[in-house]
Amino acid sequence: MEEVSLLLIVPLITAVLCWQIKNHRIGEKLQIIGAVLNVFIGLSIARNVFFDAPVTGWHHFIYIDALSAFNVVLIVIIGFVASLYSVGYMRHEVAERIISEEKVRHYYLWFHLFIGTMLAVSVVNNIGLLWVGIELTTLVSALLVAFYRKGTSLEAAWKYLIMGSVGIAFALLGIIFLYLSGVDLFGESAESLNWTVLNRAAGQLNPQWTLIAFIFVLVGFGTKAGLAPMHFWLPDAHSQAPSPVSAVLSGVLLNTALYGIFRIYTIVNAALDGKAAPYLIFFGLFSIAITVTFMLVQHDVKRMLAYSSVEHMGIITLGVGIGGALGLYGAVLHMFNHSMAKSLLFFAAGNINQKYHSKRMERISGVLKTMPVTGSIFLIAAFAITGTPPLSIFVSEFTIMTAGFQSGHLVAIVLFLLFIVLIFSGMTYYVVRMAFGEAPAKLEKKEIDRWSTAALFIPLLAVVIFGLYVPPFFQEIIKQVAFVLQGGKS
Repeated sequence: MEEVSLLLIVPLITAVLCWQIKNHRIGEKLQIIGAVLNVFIGLSIARNVFFDAPVTGWHHFIYIDALSAFNVVLIVIIGFVASLYSVGYMRHEVAERIISEEKVRHYYLWFHLFIGTMLAVSVVNNIGLLWVGIELTTLVSALLVAFYRKGTSLEAAWKYLIMGSVGIAFALLGIIFLYLSGVDLFGESAESLNWTVLNRAAGQLNPQWTLIAFIFVLVGFGTKAGLAPMHFWLPDAHSQAPSPVSAVLSGVLLNTALYGIFRIYTIVNAALDGKAAPYLIFFGLFSIAITVTFMLVQHDVKRMLAYSSVEHMGIITLGVGIGGALGLYGAVLHMFNHSMAKSLLFFAAGNINQKYHSKRMERISGVLKTMPVTGSIFLIAAFAITGTPPLSIFVSEFTIMTAGFQSGHLVAIVLFLLFIVLIFSGMTYYVVRMAFGEAPAKLEKKEIDRWSTAALFIPLLAVVIFGLYVPPFFQEIIKQVAFVLQGGKS
């Protein structure tokens, strides 16, 4: 349990040190060291879980199984890459006098607290504490969305807080109803909201209360996950936040909200004999469908990427709803692939925005000429996120489609295919127009910063390699996570 304690304490210590130390160059190094420590601790915990057994402690308030460990791994890896990228990104913002050096200290404070809150969500056993953790992620990340203190960023942060608070209130009602579903069974036991307890007794819970609980939780945490039609905060928040924050929001925060849904889904689906799955299929398909319209009319590159996140949260949800060993395997693989590809896209877009001093796509052209490295990576990542073979997203989308056809969800999969083809067409049009064409004469051929450019290669490797080959050990990990989603223990 010492490792779990360190996993939660290191981000807190890192945040406070970065805030207190006035020399921002020392702060940069400290926050990278903190992120590296988190990677080692997170991977060590995950290795113990995947190759040994779930970790339990703190009087059963901590429980880390394969699903928890998988989310922890995503958080620490994306958090590390974002911390590297933040160095170059923040240096540029200070050099351009967009922010002061004092604001950089506040950025690292809130950034590492944000990472810490997501890690806390991933390791708690008690669903009530999980709810508290997700609420904390909202409060902390809202400060990062409002970081620039402009009218648009403040408006986006308020919208995020309001919609997030409404959603979290629905989720709280759902958790109360889930508690009521087992009150006759457990009484008023302190452990009656522990996931391990509820999962073991799922078949004995009151089915009416569990169904009501799941609907409220799906709407509540679905708001935070960006599932349609509760997604309207997401494009504003992701477009106004600093690019490394946008990468973390899309890459792992949305997964963490889905994690809350899936934790409760495993209980409810067992209590209802599989009757909860259609709700996930509906919300998943609806989220993909609603993206089509908005994707075709965007002008802001970060808003376009944000709507793409709505699409991919829908794809993951659809995969879990389809279920079965193959559907769940595809959904879990897609969580990983999307985290890598979307964070890569936001990092590359951040470099482009800083170079062109604009997020408006009609003002960006010739990126391959002005920024050969960033432009090439941006193009690869954009093709990856639209499911182009042989890149990683194609593999997980194809797996979900195969599972859908095998399980008889023909209508859902045909609609899914239609939607992703339309999204591919719209996004490719905008990306190709930005990548090619004549570059503005005033822009020299130069990358933004070596830190900002170097950070791109870590997720890029995952995007390319996992499209060509999924290592056997990673396949086994995904199968363990899928088994938890089926209601089993890791």
